[in-house]
Amino acid sequence: MFYEMRRYQARPGRREEWVRYMEDVVIPFQAAGGMDITASFIDEEDPDGYIWIRRFEDEAQREELYAAVYESDRWRDEIRPAVMELLIPEATVVTRAVPTPVSALR
Repeated sequence: MFYEMRRYQARPGRREEWVRYMEDVVIPFQAAGGMDITASFIDEEDPDGYIWIRRFEDEAQREELYAAVYESDRWRDEIRPAVMELLIPEATVVTRAVPTPVSALR
């Protein structure tokens, strides 16, 4: 089991709009497709920073869920264009992390 922590940079001044879109569209869409969305945060020190965390049982599950979500018509035709408009894609940082034995997130 591992977590995927994704840090995004909203386009300047658009983080509030991004958070609404994530909470109203992206997270429900991905959760309905089987993604385990663990947490969602705004960066307290960066007015355009956003972080979210997803949990996967293993790499096979991650690949399966990625295909179900990111290869869907709705993602490709509706959601992805909105995401690209709200975020700076090249500023995205993805970290995969495995919890330690005493981690509360297991």
